[in-house]
Amino acid sequence: MAEERKANVIVILADDLGWSDTTLYGNTKFYKTPNLDRLAKRGMTFTRAYSASPLCSPTRSALLTGMSPARTGITIPNGHVPQVVLEASVPAFAAPNEKAISPNPPTRLKSEYRTLAEELRDAGYATGHFGKWHLGTPPFSPLEQGFEVDVPKHPGPGPAGSFVAPWRFAHIKESKPGEHIEDRMAQEAVAWIEKNQDRPFYLNYWMFSVHAPFDAKKDLIEKYREQIDVGDSQRSPTYAAMIESMDDAVGTLLDTLDRLGIADNTIIVFTADNGGNMYNEIDGTTPTHNRPLRGGKATLFEGGTRVPCVIVWPGVVSPASRSDVPVQSEDYFPTILAGLGIQPTTNQPCDGVSIIPALKGEEMIERSLFQFFPHSPRVPEWLPPSISVHHGDWKLIRVFHGGENGEHRHLLFNLRDDLGETSNQALAHPSIVKELSEEIDAFLIKTKAVVPTPNPRFDPEKYDPSLEGVPQAKPKAKQVANENTPESAKRDESDPALQGWKARNCNASVTDGAVTIVPTNDNSFLGFAAGKHNGASRVRFRIKASSARSHVDWLPGGVTSEAKSVPFAITGNDWEEIDVPLPAEGPLGIVRIYLPKEAGKVQIDWIEIISAQPEKKTQTGF
Repeated sequence: MAEERKANVIVILADDLGWSDTTLYGNTKFYKTPNLDRLAKRGMTFTRAYSASPLCSPTRSALLTGMSPARTGITIPNGHVPQVVLEASVPAFAAPNEKAISPNPPTRLKSEYRTLAEELRDAGYATGHFGKWHLGTPPFSPLEQGFEVDVPKHPGPGPAGSFVAPWRFAHIKESKPGEHIEDRMAQEAVAWIEKNQDRPFYLNYWMFSVHAPFDAKKDLIEKYREQIDVGDSQRSPTYAAMIESMDDAVGTLLDTLDRLGIADNTIIVFTADNGGNMYNEIDGTTPTHNRPLRGGKATLFEGGTRVPCVIVWPGVVSPASRSDVPVQSEDYFPTILAGLGIQPTTNQPCDGVSIIPALKGEEMIERSLFQFFPHSPRVPEWLPPSISVHHGDWKLIRVFHGGENGEHRHLLFNLRDDLGETSNQALAHPSIVKELSEEIDAFLIKTKAVVPTPNPRFDPEKYDPSLEGVPQAKPKAKQVANENTPESAKRDESDPALQGWKARNCNASVTDGAVTIVPTNDNSFLGFAAGKHNGASRVRFRIKASSARSHVDWLPGGVTSEAKSVPFAITGNDWEEIDVPLPAEGPLGIVRIYLPKEAGKVQIDWIEIISAQPEKKTQTGF
């Protein structure tokens, strides 16, 4: 008797899609997701599904490995940066207005981790990755992490330049003017399914939608512009159009499964990597609103981590069913393997559990879910470095060393009575705080997490608690800039005294012939448009700062995902000259001098960029 063929697996991960961004939960009147509703009729909709993190790359690593970001150390989306860092570390100090020091996370998903793709490939599955990756460039790309196919081989945080062609992807070109990248990814996925339909396959479709940059098909934007309710907090026609294209791609896959007659033997997991974006601006508003939830992407409130989730599993899940069982990203790895009867090939730790009982409509043992986010990007509702735990109706957020005398501070919410997290119950329920705090301690020990430490340079006079949760003011730009936006297209936020150098993620001022820079995060730099420089070059500058290691990058195409990097070291405490060779083979494009937070206050009094062929020297004296 022939062995029964194992089920196909499709994992669809939407990018920045909030819990209230679909019609699955009745929280939107503006957005339309008929194909997600169609998917829900075939499977189970989870009302309490969580991403592993409020930012994308940590969730992606958790989904692929079953391990929490606390264990891997991947806690921010930096897989596109040129420098390779494989272990988390804690700097010596932070800015004086910060009570805790955030860890410096890895920039790559280590290849020694066993991924879902590797397990399924070795069990005889065809494996293909389509769309966004953001876990590292080669040798940490999908092709080194268990996938046999990677389209479009793009390491960046969003689509290259635009959702609508012309694009700037290095490995694919549009097949027609105005082609939408999600239409193209769905078509590429369909062709791959057709090629592999006679064997079990694992399709990893990680959408670019609905991440920045915010653009969409013009006809769809106009369609939704006519439907705007100005009193609705969800009112961006561009974002609504982006959601429709995302939903159309889901429909394309469902149509293909039906046409090929394989839908009844295909598992589908649809979810998102974090909550909806409520800090960028488009159409005179934020991209979306996560009501009734508090906060959004980059926050540990519910709006940052509660996400849509539908699982279709023929023969296991009852069609059109719903579940209130809490689940999260780490669960999909053990669930898929257990449901397919595939034993993991290593003893790699797994922080998720199989949710097969929940898929069958059975009771599951109550457990706690953790989200570790030791960073504080200044978006609306931001918190200092924190970790959260969900258990039953309760949710506790620990703000690392955010209390008096270096003690932790806690926020406690009862989500059954207060889904919007408006009332902190920590003082009213100290026993619950103690119990859940002990669970956090045990979790951090179990995962060997690199945690924030007290900042020895904290200055109470420079700390303003009223600014917590208040977004950092930014000059209004004509367009939303992101990591895929050419430097030349970004708003010039620099002081004219910087003579063409742009200060990013730092405070910079020129006095007494030197520029003084105070980094505000680990991605602070001075950038310069060096397009007239070509070939092997040098960047020289005189600097005074504390001892630290950093790097100079050049961006040949003006795009961060194309950056090349050369490290340098600051000896510390006195003026010194730094000479960094750039082995470029073409135009430098953009030059960036990165200034790490651990260097403290930085002073630079001159910078030179020197190229030999053709001979070119740019001197900047402050």
